[in-house]
Amino acid sequence: MSFWEHLPRPFFVMAPMADVTDPAFRALVAARGAPSVFWTEFVSADGLYHTREARLSDAENPLMRDLRFSEAERPIVAQLFGSSPETIAYAARLVAELGFDGVDLNMGCPDRSVEKQGAGAALIRAPEAARTLIRAAKTSGLPVSVKTRVGYNKESLDDWLPALLAETPAAVTLHLRTRKEMSLVHAKWELMAKAVAIRDRLAPRVKLIGNGDVTSVAEGKRLAAETGADGVMIGRGMFGNPWVFSEDEKYGRTRSIDEKLDALIELARGFEALTPPKNFSILKKHIKAFVTGFDGAAALRERLMAAETAADLERLVHSA
Repeated sequence: MSFWEHLPRPFFVMAPMADVTDPAFRALVAARGAPSVFWTEFVSADGLYHTREARLSDAENPLMRDLRFSEAERPIVAQLFGSSPETIAYAARLVAELGFDGVDLNMGCPDRSVEKQGAGAALIRAPEAARTLIRAAKTSGLPVSVKTRVGYNKESLDDWLPALLAETPAAVTLHLRTRKEMSLVHAKWELMAKAVAIRDRLAPRVKLIGNGDVTSVAEGKRLAAETGADGVMIGRGMFGNPWVFSEDEKYGRTRSIDEKLDALIELARGFEALTPPKNFSILKKHIKAFVTGFDGAAALRERLMAAETAADLERLVHSA
């Protein structure tokens, strides 16, 4: 039995988000109230395969940086993307060797460069290829999950979800929008009940996780109760709120400005310590998220955007 079998219902999980759920951000969340399951950013299976000569010894390989984690982040799932069964199998076995608790296959990313590889959301239009990738990932011995959307140009759960369930993944996360809709419309949580009915009929042991527009545990609990979802994934609701999964947050505690700024500085230090380093400008999306909703936020945010190091950021915060 995998860790998926022991989660409470409903459970709450971290969304895998590029340039967000890196080791620094995950550590920030872990220290403030862990989700039921952590996720990495998505990592290219092809990239891991083609840098396999370096493997674990390559401290400068950014792909290996993205696959570092601490014990405070368990259970943790490594998300992979790709379209080749050979590279997916290799990458899944590698993350098993690294000690991950599960592997997730990205079948929902709408980025055109990912789709051109036949990966991400492109797999919604290639269900047989998707099934082959799930089987390849299972050779790792890890529980395999899938994150996808409810359709490509239109909702197609009646065809797409049964194709995935035929391979009995441990879990399927449904971003409740189509690829065409991107994130431009509200998530259609009413489709979750339809997905649950399909799952109950075809593969009742597969966990179903809903994703889209959830900003709090309280909201997620309501949606899970209404739709029958086993779990809820929170993505943008984590921005500026690493407490989103915590007990305090469940009871509506409001965070002070000082708490938010201290967390931002802690994140900047952790971000700067990543090896190999990331461009510090990536942190600016977090500055926007943390420094908002209070008097003087816009002016402070503008000053903090000039920071080029964690020390700069801390100095600017304390001189405000």
